[in-house]
Amino acid sequence: MEQKQCPCEYRRGTPFCISSIRLFRDIPHDLQAELVQKAIHTDHEKGSYLASEGDGIESVLIIRRGKVKICHTDASGEEHILDVLHDGQAIWHGIFLKEHYYHYDVVCLTHVRLCQIPREELLNVFRRNPQMAMNLLEMLSVDLDDAEEKILLLSIREPKKRVAEFLLHRDTRCLGNEIHLKLEDIASSINLRTETVSRNIALLEREGMIERVGRGRLKILHKEELKKLAETV
Repeated sequence: MEQKQCPCEYRRGTPFCISSIRLFRDIPHDLQAELVQKAIHTDHEKGSYLASEGDGIESVLIIRRGKVKICHTDASGEEHILDVLHDGQAIWHGIFLKEHYYHYDVVCLTHVRLCQIPREELLNVFRRNPQMAMNLLEMLSVDLDDAEEKILLLSIREPKKRVAEFLLHRDTRCLGNEIHLKLEDIASSINLRTETVSRNIALLEREGMIERVGRGRLKILHKEELKKLAETV
C-alpha cells in the first residue's frame, strides 16, 4: 500500500509534519495521518499570547516556525522565563492531567506559525495505542532531567559561571550555530540582572569564548573552554 504523505511545507523529509515531534514520532503512521487531518493551523504576531496562566490546555501547540517564550510573572510583577522554544518543538505538558490548565504564559517572540492538535483527538489515539504510555514515561523522564539541570544551573552562585552554563545549555537546543536571545531574556531565564548578564557576556567575549554577531545573537567560539569555566569549582 502506498504511504500517504502530508502536503505541509514543514514535513522535512518525513511522512507527516508531526513525524519529527518527540511526542508523535513513535505513533504508527496511520494514526499520525488521523491527527494531521484534525490539526488546526494558525498565524500569530510577535508579542501575542498563545496561552495565559489559568487557561485550559485544549491542544498540543506545535511551533512550525518562529520562537516563543514560556514565562511566569510573580506577585511583584517580575517576569521569569522558564524556557524558549523554536521550530519543531511542542508544548504539551499537563495536557493529560485531569485538571489541565496552563501554569505559565506562552508569548510569541517572533511571528509564529502554529499547528494545534486537539486534546481529545490525541487522547483517543493514546487509548487505542497503549505502547504510547511507555513512550510518554520516557519523555517525562528526559524532561525531569532537564528540570534538574535548570535547578543546578540556578544554584551556581558565580554569575560568570551561571551565564557560561546557560549558554552551553541553550547551544544544544538552538537551531544553527547561533543563540538568538536578548540580554533581558537571558537575565530572566537565570535570575540575574540584565546589567550583570551584559557585563559577563562582554567578559566572555573579551576572553575569546563567545562572539556577539548582532543584536540578540551570540555564537560560542570555544565550547571546551566554556565548559571548563562552567565546571571549575
